[in-house]
Amino acid sequence: MAKVGYIFKANSYDAFDADKEWMLQYGCVQVIEESVKHETLRPKWKQLMSNLERGDELVVSKFSNAVRGLRELAALIELCRIKVVRIISIHDKIDTCNELFADTTPAEVLMMFGALPEEVAVLRKSSDKIMRLQQSINTSILTKKSLSKAERDKKIVDMYNDGYSIRDIWKESGVRSKSTVYGILNKYRVQLNRKPGRVPGLRK
Repeated sequence: MAKVGYIFKANSYDAFDADKEWMLQYGCVQVIEESVKHETLRPKWKQLMSNLERGDELVVSKFSNAVRGLRELAALIELCRIKVVRIISIHDKIDTCNELFADTTPAEVLMMFGALPEEVAVLRKSSDKIMRLQQSINTSILTKKSLSKAERDKKIVDMYNDGYSIRDIWKESGVRSKSTVYGILNKYRVQLNRKPGRVPGLRK
């Protein structure tokens, strides 16, 4: 018999810290945190469902935080009924043993069922939006890096065509070695018209 907590770490879920503290104070031996990037498959939730044993207690922040619809909620309730697992939902104020939230009425439970699809949709929409923004930022960073590399290559080509020595180009561009300079010149099919260190028109 074990008390286990579960929280889906949605980006818009502000009660995460308070809920985790509630679970620990209640005596949960483990609080499972599901990352938003695993929202589609919820591997930790599935593992938790598989590991529940008779007499365990499952504590969730809110049913809309734990499941993704009424079908999953029904499956959860049926599984816990079969395994005799107590379910506690903190913010829904529901305890299947009717001990912690004895004042919760049947009408409030029905309201929870009715509001669940909308709450799940809002939670997922918010998380999806933030993930898209993060991906956009990462793409922007990669684009800037690519642009910076292209600008560096152009500078190397321009310096060579302007008569700078390979040594000077190497130092000015910040590349790792002289061979990198030659590699970039070859990449852009620059005709090598002088020996290393020699500037066209000058004699040693």
